[in-house]
Amino acid sequence: MISRRKFIKDISSASLLLWGGSILNITSAEAEALSKKSTLRFIVASDGHYGQAGTEFDSFQESLLKHTSGFHSASPLDFCVMNGDIIHDGQEHLAPAKTFLDKLPVKYYVTKGNHDRVSDEHWKEVWGMPVNHDVVINNNALLFATTSNENGDYLSPDLAWMTPVLEKHTKRKNIFVFIHIPQAKWTKNGIETPAFFELIKKHKNVRAVFHGHEHDQDNVKMVDKVPFMFDSHVGGSWGTSYRGFRVVELLKDNSIVTYIMNPTEKLNQASF
Repeated sequence: MISRRKFIKDISSASLLLWGGSILNITSAEAEALSKKSTLRFIVASDGHYGQAGTEFDSFQESLLKHTSGFHSASPLDFCVMNGDIIHDGQEHLAPAKTFLDKLPVKYYVTKGNHDRVSDEHWKEVWGMPVNHDVVINNNALLFATTSNENGDYLSPDLAWMTPVLEKHTKRKNIFVFIHIPQAKWTKNGIETPAFFELIKKHKNVRAVFHGHEHDQDNVKMVDKVPFMFDSHVGGSWGTSYRGFRVVELLKDNSIVTYIMNPTEKLNQASF
């Protein structure tokens, strides 16, 4: 079995996110030690862009499978999330992309991004889950919401759907929200949805929000003590020099250890 130590040395700088909203930069050795106290561990990856012309999209998917499976063998995962832009525009790419993802070593969930240009009905038919849905794992609620449509428009999540779902999970220990497009103009491809942040602010058990979309972003933005996390990209023609994914580990004290796994190139990520 591949050791966790082999994988942990390949991470960029890790962070410890405390319940009160503080961020502490920690070493990979410290991250490894803290992970022994983990009660939930998952991977968030995005932007596979399967089918994009001029890219090695099959190779990108094989790399994702290889490294998530290797990581899982060293540090068992509870689930994975593919957070949007799984394909690149053409509906014909959806079925082969799913064939790849079905080889992931654990249960996985998907969100719809602006390049997943299929109808909501077809999406549900292929994945077996609607574009907006929620699940519960170990008293933690996971919310998955679309931020686009068949035309690839940049949209806000459906707050009429999200509002009662968040309320339903008020007594859960944590809520994790997964959407593809960031709802603030932190970057050139984000949009502005103040109502989304006001809704999140009302629910103190929202522990983190996860984004894809911005291939050149692998950092964390803090808003009202809630971390909004990016995870680089696993495919596509642009972005960070590496293709990686974010690991999230929930600890017994409800703190979070999180870091980017860069399976192809070691780098020094800027601290924050």
